[in-house]
This record gives sequence, structure tokens and C-alpha cells, in this order.
Amino acid sequence: MFLRKLVSGIALLSLTLMFVAACSSTGDNRSTNNTNANAVASASPRTTPAATNSPAQAKLNINTASGAEFLNAIPNLGNRMVHEFEEYRPYKSIQQFRKEIGKYVDQAKVAEYEKYIFVPIDENQSDAPTLQQIPGIDATEAQELVGGRPYASRDAFLEKLADKVSPDELAIARTYLAQP
Repeated sequence: MFLRKLVSGIALLSLTLMFVAACSSTGDNRSTNNTNANAVASASPRTTPAATNSPAQAKLNINTASGAEFLNAIPNLGNRMVHEFEEYRPYKSIQQFRKEIGKYVDQAKVAEYEKYIFVPIDENQSDAPTLQQIPGIDATEAQELVGGRPYASRDAFLEKLADKVSPDELAIARTYLAQP
């Protein structure tokens, strides 16, 4: 228990220092955040960078992340919730995640967990709320993407998505896509 708290404290301190350094530098902070996000993203094939408007942080694939990864990434998450995360795998939609985890915690806590995880996206099957996990996609745009189905290929979906998001957001979206 002590070791886990120590590791969590060190991780929090590291994120805080990265945030302070990014905020105190002069010039455009987006390149700093993108560099940090890319460094975090390359650390593990199961993680992806978070939205660029927050300090560098990795999101975990809810269907493949290990219990240790959940405990290290999500503040105040206990073993019981790790068990609940794993019990309902594979998640097909963010709505399913909200429903199942909402049995154990309130909506605010579920929303907090969503800052650290993502449900993999299937371009021809995922519902609009699941598509909204992609940074820069709102409800209307997600519905437009659903209405454009079926996509002949993943590249066709990404091409349509590129019209709606920035290149950085598109790069994140690529990592959210379910493995074919």
C-alpha cells in the first residue's frame, strides 16, 4: 500500500512539474504539450495521448489495459473498481461503460474515469457518444459521422474525420480505433 501511494505521489509530482514547466515557458505551449503527449504515447502500445488542452497524460484502452495500469493512471481507484472495469470487458461503447460502472459510482465519478480511459472505436459500428471520445468531435459531428456509414475502409472514415478535427486530434483518433 505504501509503495503504491509513493508511486502515485511521484507520478503526480512529475505531472505537476511538467504542467508548471509548460505553463511557465514563453511562446506557444502547444508544441511542448504535443511533444510531451507523443513521449507518453510512445511509452506503451496500450496508451494514447489525452486531449491537447490538458497536461501530458495517457488514456488507457479500457479493453486491454492491465489492473496495474488502471491503478497507476487513475487517481483514487481501488482494486474493487479495477475488478469492475475488467468484469464487463469487452466494452463496445462508452454508453456501456457508463451504464456498468454507474452501478457502483455516481455519474460524476464515471465522468472522472473517462478522463483516463477510452472505449475503442469501430468506424462502422460505434454509436455517436462513443465517437465523441475523439477530441474535437461534438454531438452533431458524431451524428454526421454515423450518418456517413458505411465507410468502405478505415482510411475513408479518417478522411471524413479529418474535415472535422485538427491534425493533432486526428492523430489521437487513430489510436482510439479498434484493431481490425
